[in-house]
Amino acid sequence: MRHKSTIKRHIQSQKKRLLNRSLKSSLNTKLKKIFLNINEESVQIGQKLLAIASRKRIIHWKAAAKKTSKLMRKQNLQSNA
Repeated sequence: MRHKSTIKRHIQSQKKRLLNRSLKSSLNTKLKKIFLNINEESVQIGQKLLAIASRKRIIHWKAAAKKTSKLMRKQNLQSNA
């Protein structure tokens, strides 16, 4: 027989995993749309989304930094061209 606390923790972690999975999926969809249509406003929205996702630990903070940097690089290339 398992402990009640382990069963409860397992159920909680399953719920959290499903929630994080859906949030991560929607984040990736939004970021794809932003990468296709880059302008100043969309880059700021993308940065804000990544900051929130890393703060809530949906994605790793270094992954968020890398994607933010990629957004900025793409914007700078587009503005210089």
